[in-house]
Amino acid sequence: MVRNQRKKSRDKARAVRTGASRASAATGNVHRHDPVPDMSILQGLPHSAGNKLNLDFAGRLVAAARSGCGPCQSSLMGKIVQRHRVTLATLTGAVYGLELNAGAQRSPSVSAATRSWSPLARAAFESGDGTAAFAAVAQMEETQAAELLDDALTHWAAGGAGPDVFQFLDLKTDLDPQGSATEWVDGTGLGSSPVGKAGLPSESDGVPAYAVMLATTLMPDGRPLPMLILQCETAGAGLADLARRTDWQTWDGSQLPQPHVNWRLRVDIATRSLECLAQIDPDGHDVLPYLWDASETVPLPEPFWDLLDRAQHVLIAGPVKDGEDQDGFQRAADTGELLAVVARVRFM
Repeated sequence: MVRNQRKKSRDKARAVRTGASRASAATGNVHRHDPVPDMSILQGLPHSAGNKLNLDFAGRLVAAARSGCGPCQSSLMGKIVQRHRVTLATLTGAVYGLELNAGAQRSPSVSAATRSWSPLARAAFESGDGTAAFAAVAQMEETQAAELLDDALTHWAAGGAGPDVFQFLDLKTDLDPQGSATEWVDGTGLGSSPVGKAGLPSESDGVPAYAVMLATTLMPDGRPLPMLILQCETAGAGLADLARRTDWQTWDGSQLPQPHVNWRLRVDIATRSLECLAQIDPDGHDVLPYLWDASETVPLPEPFWDLLDRAQHVLIAGPVKDGEDQDGFQRAADTGELLAVVARVRFM
């Protein structure tokens, strides 16, 4: 009896640790949820207030949520609520710090804890100071913290849009009935000669050049999200160049990449045009040369500008070859030849 009781205790402990059912823990068939997503993006968020994160727990929880595994989610959520409030704050801050979810504070579909905390998450994202947001999470009762995490986990689990939701825009019909804007907004790397429809920059400057194409996609809840497709303009531009110059994720279109706080799409308010796609280093300075920099001012169609204003974020994906259409874009996604990031939009 004593031996059996000890075995039951070990099985129970293992089930709690792994999230497996008691039966699978007893037989050694503990399951895993692969792939475990890379959660390093959380390290750049202010909601930790400088405290150390447990990225392993965060990744395993998100993987379990995306696999729909209730036992693992319950086990890991309990541990995070009880012992890893820093990780909880950043997991939830990554969701409710976004302008896309600013309406959570008035939403009846989330818990009272989420409604009251989401403005703090948004303020931390805007200011870069997550002290108040983290303090509020640290002081929550376990029930409140669990409700907040559960609400955020719904977003992490949904996390994506299938390949059929991407739409290349015919700007002359879908966005600009007057035909006053071009379908492509051309640009080059910093220091390159100007690019227009008539020609390409000289390759002697050594800076690979891209053009950007406007598009849209849908988020899991059906709302539109603005999108830019990077098109290769010179021989040096392509997948190898993007992989060398960015830390973007390989992307197959099956889910939206996580927002990256170190990438900015700058747009000019006065002219309603795109300026540049900038990466920010740890000290807050621009990494030069820019990945894309507009060589001329081309006003955006009003509906696309309005979408940028509402979303405050943009999905950027590439590269595609010159002249490729949506089918070519999808082929690149299917063969693992696309990188992507969700960047913040900065209005200047």
